[in-house]
Amino acid sequence: MRGSRPEDEKLPIGRSFTYGLQHVLTMYGGIIAPPLIVGGAAGLTPAEQGVLVASCLFIGGLATILQTIGLPFFGAQLPLVQGVSFASVATLVAIVNGGGGMPAVFGAVLVASVIGFVIAPFFARIIRFFPPVVTGVVITMIGLSLTPVAANWAMGGDSEAKDYGSLANIGLAAVTLLVVLLLSKVGSAAISRLSILLAIVIGTVIAALSGMVDFSTVFEGPFFAVPTPFAFGWPVFEIGGIISMTIVVLVTLTETTADMLAVGEITKSKVNSKRIADGLRADMASSIVAPIFNTFTQTAFAQNVGLVAITGITSRFVVAAGGGILVVLGLLPVLGRVVAAVPAPVLGGAGIVLFGTVAASGIRTLATVKYDGLNLVIVAASIAFGCLPIVSPTFYNSFPDWFSTIFASGISSGTLMAVVLNLLFNEMKFGTPAKDASVFAAAPPRVVCQDDICALLDGDQYADGKLIDKEGREVPVVTQEEYAQIETGDMDRPVPRKHEGGAGE
Repeated sequence: MRGSRPEDEKLPIGRSFTYGLQHVLTMYGGIIAPPLIVGGAAGLTPAEQGVLVASCLFIGGLATILQTIGLPFFGAQLPLVQGVSFASVATLVAIVNGGGGMPAVFGAVLVASVIGFVIAPFFARIIRFFPPVVTGVVITMIGLSLTPVAANWAMGGDSEAKDYGSLANIGLAAVTLLVVLLLSKVGSAAISRLSILLAIVIGTVIAALSGMVDFSTVFEGPFFAVPTPFAFGWPVFEIGGIISMTIVVLVTLTETTADMLAVGEITKSKVNSKRIADGLRADMASSIVAPIFNTFTQTAFAQNVGLVAITGITSRFVVAAGGGILVVLGLLPVLGRVVAAVPAPVLGGAGIVLFGTVAASGIRTLATVKYDGLNLVIVAASIAFGCLPIVSPTFYNSFPDWFSTIFASGISSGTLMAVVLNLLFNEMKFGTPAKDASVFAAAPPRVVCQDDICALLDGDQYADGKLIDKEGREVPVVTQEEYAQIETGDMDRPVPRKHEGGAGE
């Protein structure tokens, strides 16, 4: 049943949960990585890291339901999956290494999220500064920024592992990619839309037959567990950590805004400043609750934007079902361990298509832009600037921490550059050159009149400013007026004549 908006479509319960599971599998590796990394840096035991992961899944599921179903003033009601942002990992690890431990991490997340909640409505007003030339760059950068994630997964996911980058891992990713492409070609719409999920299942089966899957840990640990508030103690508030996390929150607000605009573009649904404000408030409200239940800032997952684009399933209720699955995984760690057993190369093979689809959606938006002024400069500079931290992750290592936190994200840096250049070149009129004055402006295509082509004979060529026939003789080139005189008999001079069977016919 389809509602008034594309995202309001309601599918049968079975299909909703099947497509929702596809969303969970797509982002599962990304959502459990931050708690594992931060927990490892804090020296937590495997059991304590398990608490972090379960809490992450539980709160991510609740945040997803809030974002998709929505309450008054909370939730964009768009098909967006919420989870812990990877952009916060470096800062969280720095706070841990500063000696404050997990209590300092949760204190910084709590205060920074409150600040983010307060500024969310004001932040949403920047929507007017996101015309297609900016949103196209943003969406493209989301896809390009996620490509290294797919590559890392395809190589094995763990750079310290002995088989990282092995032919076996990359081969498994390639097989999964091939399955996705083949299933996408199948005439059945249901199979095509489930191509990602089916490819992940088939890839996991192939990996199991090849001995590349380890299910030995699935039944280790509790089957059921409820996240305990403040399991690591009461939060500690350190000013340095709070400032660092506030910068991270600004980055996540930018990324969530970009994701909302991207999903709006894909679903062809109107995303205005009010809707963005509701979405950001849901983001920050979830982030405020997160440290109470032992997890970190919440944001929209860009990975799942690609899944919406490639499957064409725009229903927010499907993503809400995925949120419900995340909640169950948070309460049933055994199911979480089953999903975690999916090999990283399998996810990498699927991710290549998913993330490439996001970039392609951005390129499609950029195709609607008129490149008759300085828009080409905006697109060129913004994409190249956003690619710097992607192609060279250490590019900003010598910069201050607050600067590198913002610009180390290709999405954030590309977005900021596009917004600033759009303001400078399109909003501020002083100093703007005349139309097509920029050397970067797209030049009109070269054309040749059909009559000129028809006047040529087979073998004619133009060299050194002269028209030469196939016998090597120069053919005189005359003006239009001279040609008219010759046609009427007023001049007696050989010229190229229109004829049947010329090279242009």
